[in-house]
Amino acid sequence: MTRTVRTRLAVGAGRATGWLSRATGRGQGATISGRVMNLIAPDLLAQLAEGHRVTLVSATNGKTTTTRFLAAALDAAGRTLVTNSTGANLTSGIAPTLARATGSGEAVLEVDERVLPKVVDALDARLLVLGNLSRDQLDRYGEVHAVGDAWRRITTEHPDLAVVANASDPHIVWASQPATVTWVALGLSWRQDAATCPSCDALLHWDDVRFDCPTASGGCGFTQPDAAHRLDGDVLVLGGAGPERRVPLALALPGRWNLANAALAVVAAAHLGVDPAAAAAAAGTVTSVAGRYMLVPLGDGRSARVLLAKNPAGWSEVLHHLAATGSPVVIAVNARVADGKDPSWLWDVPYEVLHDRPTAAAGERHLDVAVRLRYAGVEHIVEPDAHAAARALPGDDVHIVASYTQFSALYRQFGADR
Repeated sequence: MTRTVRTRLAVGAGRATGWLSRATGRGQGATISGRVMNLIAPDLLAQLAEGHRVTLVSATNGKTTTTRFLAAALDAAGRTLVTNSTGANLTSGIAPTLARATGSGEAVLEVDERVLPKVVDALDARLLVLGNLSRDQLDRYGEVHAVGDAWRRITTEHPDLAVVANASDPHIVWASQPATVTWVALGLSWRQDAATCPSCDALLHWDDVRFDCPTASGGCGFTQPDAAHRLDGDVLVLGGAGPERRVPLALALPGRWNLANAALAVVAAAHLGVDPAAAAAAAGTVTSVAGRYMLVPLGDGRSARVLLAKNPAGWSEVLHHLAATGSPVVIAVNARVADGKDPSWLWDVPYEVLHDRPTAAAGERHLDVAVRLRYAGVEHIVEPDAHAAARALPGDDVHIVASYTQFSALYRQFGADR
């Protein structure tokens, strides 16, 4: 892998900038390092990706965890691997990730939804893993249909591109169809962002397991594709040629959403030549993903587990999971740029499921949270500091569910040194 003088200069300058950022306490240095690299050498990504088989993972929710599961599977299989395990998924994060590779091999990269169309060609991607699309920070991303249409342009221009995709999400199906797709039926519990057909805008018909845009109702016939593979509880059922194979997913990470993430990762690993059972076993060894699910000491002998939730779909999954546990819950919400400045999405989240357990409203938008909890009929305390709020709640199984910048602050305080 030969790098031009300009690329070597860019990498060196980026590393020096990252070191300076860390040394002066301004940050961890990854983002500013990548920005400097890309500014000096605009074609940097293509050169750094040379010699790697590049897999790109994208979704609204779960892309960091899916990437981590897939990387664990490839690492366990003995592959030479580079991956952006911290979730730095813009070009400013991808560049330093590839720059630290010591040789050719597998590159498994999480990519932001908006950035994906910009890097498929630059990185000469060989495989896309596409999980889901739902509303997320409308002030930054725009409507879901716009993201799906942008992704579809990728697959239309690259019909031979291999894609592992969620067959249960209409937006993912629409985006993936023109390519060479391996479908995985994962189910879709959050359907509020999938009411209309991405092909013709007619209302979709949903039953318990699938979606259709029936022509009898004026639709276009767009429908959920038959999937060779499907998630059945905590088992991945692999179909296709020959008899079905059932692969248990025994994960250390909680929630049905992580079973779906693991199912996509195992199918992607199989596409890359890893035995599915071995890939599933590797996924089961993952206990934390860039601070997600970390335990934060409360100073009184107890700990609180931190969960990240960034949008209505993610909040709904997490809250329904916690509703079955009876755990006390801190709802910690900011509304900064990285969270999305508009907190009106609070009214789309089913906080009513928390009505029977101790709850706290926290974060910079604690009053917005408190109003929403009051309308949901949820008794709660108000404490802006998420850590103090967790200490104030009773019980030994406290959970802090945090928006992105709230989560990041807790990670910097309690998890970054681990």
